[in-house]
Amino acid sequence: MDLFDSAGMEPEGIPAADRGPLAVRMRPRTLDDVVGQDHLLGPGSPLRRLLDPEGQGPSSIVLWGPPGTGKTTLAYLVARTGGRRFVELSAVSAGVKEVRSVIAEARRALATGGRDTVLFIDEVHRFSKTQQDALLPAVENGWVILIAATTENPSFSIVTPLLSRSIMLTLEGLGPTDIASLLDRAIATDEALAGMSIADAARDMIVRLAGPDARRALTVLEAAAGTAQARKASEISVDDVSEAIDVAAVNYDRGDAHYDVASAFIKSIRGSDVDAAIHYLARMLEAGEDPRFIARRLMISAAEDVGLADPSALQTATAAAQSVALVGMPEARIILAEAVCHLATAPKSNAAYKAINEAIADVRAGKAGAVPDPLRDGSVWASRQTGAGEGYRYAHDYPLHVAPQQYLPDTLVGTRYYEPTEQGFESQITARLAKIRSILGGRS
Repeated sequence: MDLFDSAGMEPEGIPAADRGPLAVRMRPRTLDDVVGQDHLLGPGSPLRRLLDPEGQGPSSIVLWGPPGTGKTTLAYLVARTGGRRFVELSAVSAGVKEVRSVIAEARRALATGGRDTVLFIDEVHRFSKTQQDALLPAVENGWVILIAATTENPSFSIVTPLLSRSIMLTLEGLGPTDIASLLDRAIATDEALAGMSIADAARDMIVRLAGPDARRALTVLEAAAGTAQARKASEISVDDVSEAIDVAAVNYDRGDAHYDVASAFIKSIRGSDVDAAIHYLARMLEAGEDPRFIARRLMISAAEDVGLADPSALQTATAAAQSVALVGMPEARIILAEAVCHLATAPKSNAAYKAINEAIADVRAGKAGAVPDPLRDGSVWASRQTGAGEGYRYAHDYPLHVAPQQYLPDTLVGTRYYEPTEQGFESQITARLAKIRSILGGRS
């Protein structure tokens, strides 16, 4: 449990922003300082309402997003509003005992007219159901303002009672422009970097290496600045970045960016131009690109662009990713080339990709109706009393092993998400699916 004394903190529990690593020193002090997350920060947005000092005070919230997107920062901002106490627990090391201790102290503080307590739990998805259940009374009764951060889908990693008592906010990974802006701001405002500048190529390299992670970007910048200062230089160069983090610079041809080449690579595979795809693969490899990054992109391409037109494409891409991790360069180039040739020359279908996107859109639009009674779990006596499992038809008892019954919720009956093409193996699915849907559509 991290609960800091008020000395050197502002407010109680929050580390001083003028000490620690650069990523801590650059932590925003107001919402207006936050980079990115525009969808959460607009006028009247849930987050701004939660932090309104004139409002009723923030509810408990769940912050879902990739690393380095500002989850801890937003927790600090909530605590700073009204000068609240701030207590931080890590789900990796804290147990039920620590949770109950924080709650008890928060209740005592409220009973004596003290400050509200913000309880920040990082990686809350690592908490067991029992540990999460221990938070319920405190959240429901307002004894603490819970801010739970997770990198995993809360719908699957957080118990429903806790999720229903909280507001869920989804944070997005920062874009290249956001990361570049953050780097420039750090150089312009941080005292330890006073008098320093950064070459455009060095900035672009840090942006590429950091991806959507602001914390990583600032950590790399600080290390590179230290390298430059050690050689008594006032400008951070590509060599400083390379030396600081022990990686080779990705020297694409002038005018080309990492993202442009990777984009051209995937689009060439999608367009079935195997020669162009191999060219861009060679360019990335010769520039020192991480072969594991390329392998991950191939797995995505296999599922998104080839799909069930050739189900073996994803198997090839996955095997390539595993092999690359085991073998490494330079031999990994051969494995990647084989996978690229397979995907580029395979028949293409994005039907599965479109299907899941349309289904997610319906769920987000509130069309996730009740599960039909026959499909509900009727293994428990209490559930059976409510009709769960009643009337279920066992598929293997019917011709073609397809039972004529309703599977979709009432709100979505007749909806079609997956529409197979006539490409490759998927053409066989088209014929079989037509028979299946005719049986399901003619249910009695």
